[in-house]
Amino acid sequence: MLVLFDIDGTLLLRASADHAAALREALAVVYGVSGTQRVPAAGRTDTAIAREIAALGGVDAAHFDDGVERFRELTAALFAQRCPPDLTAHVAPGMRELLASLATRDDVLRSLVTGNYEPVARLKLARAGIGDYFEPGQGGFGSDAEVRDELPPIARARAGSYPREGTIVIGDTPLDIACARADGLRVLAVATGPCSASELRGADGVAADGWELAKLLGAELDLSARAACS
Repeated sequence: MLVLFDIDGTLLLRASADHAAALREALAVVYGVSGTQRVPAAGRTDTAIAREIAALGGVDAAHFDDGVERFRELTAALFAQRCPPDLTAHVAPGMRELLASLATRDDVLRSLVTGNYEPVARLKLARAGIGDYFEPGQGGFGSDAEVRDELPPIARARAGSYPREGTIVIGDTPLDIACARADGLRVLAVATGPCSASELRGADGVAADGWELAKLLGAELDLSARAACS
């Protein structure tokens, strides 16, 4: 099974302040926008967040598109300067153990679906000590598409056109659930991010933390194994 993990609010908690600061600094440099406006960020891609802030600052769509490649590169570079050297304390409860357990299975491919630009995502996970659980060249990132719904198909394609019936998304917001459903995928949610369990009821299962998620995911893997043998 291909398991696609979100990062902020799912794998890592309260590890996005320096990321947000880098994004806003890049907006100021590339577009001359102060970035003081507050917009919803949970479950969205970096580019979608930046576009909305830029628009509130008077930047039209064409101007934003003209600078988006530079913005993306600068955001990653600024985050590399700001990122704390140690994010291990920010790994969500039970997630390190879950990843270690999945790494022992030859029937599971661990990958990512996140709105973070890929260099930002990889650095966060590396500094948190869990980057080695996710292979280079895999996943779907905010640097691949602005619309989050487009990321699961990208991740499946990079995993060798992995079938929908053998793929599951793990996230912490309704937008994570929506992107899974847009690709016809099953999804498990974990209520460790900004959303309550009741707000995540559109998922196929909701866990309080990584420990409960391990049980839900184990049941999904068992179902997948039985289906493969039938």
